[in-house]
Amino acid sequence: MNATATEIGVKPDVTAFFDEATFTVSYIVADPQTRDCAIVDAVLDYDPASGRTSTASADRIVAAVTERKLKVDWILETHVHADHLSAAQYLRGKLGGKIAIGNQVPIVQHTFRKVFNLHDSVATDGRQFDRLFADGERFAIGRLQAEVMHTPGHTPACSTYRIGDALFVGDTLFMPDYGTARCDFPGGDARTLYKSVQRILALPPETRMFLCHDYKAPDRADYAWETSVGAQKAKNVHVHDGIDEESFVRMRTERDATLDMPRMILPSVQVNMRAGEMPPPEDNGVSYLKMPINMF
Repeated sequence: MNATATEIGVKPDVTAFFDEATFTVSYIVADPQTRDCAIVDAVLDYDPASGRTSTASADRIVAAVTERKLKVDWILETHVHADHLSAAQYLRGKLGGKIAIGNQVPIVQHTFRKVFNLHDSVATDGRQFDRLFADGERFAIGRLQAEVMHTPGHTPACSTYRIGDALFVGDTLFMPDYGTARCDFPGGDARTLYKSVQRILALPPETRMFLCHDYKAPDRADYAWETSVGAQKAKNVHVHDGIDEESFVRMRTERDATLDMPRMILPSVQVNMRAGEMPPPEDNGVSYLKMPINMF
């Protein structure tokens, strides 16, 4: 991609939307001149007790896009989330844009089709998404140059989006005082995560980094979701400079063994591996999510 299509030096406007119910941060990433934008990791509200969804979180994004007269080019997912339902389908219906994810998503679809015993009701070739990005692939958001980095470890299909001077790393890294993603989901791997993190930390230290979650470290009063490559290298409690691969793998494996499953993983994955679509309605017109018993 040459400079006539995008400009490497353009700094995107980044607007964050924090959903405290799932500790998730969604973003609008906009070219300040052309008003083209992408939406990253949007949340569809879901009440596990009632099975009801709502669009309050997504509607905040819709309102901001409308008020600022932005044009949505992309609706980006960093991975198949296990902690919230994706609002990608709702936002595409309201605002347009193409839904995109990394091209390793078929691995996740294949794994969880078996988990939920879905047989042929879920395609495992990623066709639910408008675009599957390969590692190193580039795309444009107005004048902004965006590049895809395949950063597996938390899941096999995690991607980081490098947009101008900003990185959107999904769950791969948290704030420096909180550490790194867990690696005990199906297809996760601590050694792979370490290599992915090193690839991210090799970028210029001034690169802005935006996170998908913040769970607020014990000694911190406020939620936070923006840091930098340099801050992570210097201060990340799990993977700062000087932490070797074997030490990280040992720490991550021992820590993951103590963690409970995420509260929302079973409903979330069933929806998110379908690009935010609910399962097809049954003969009574109702969609159902399956709940495996004693599998995990």
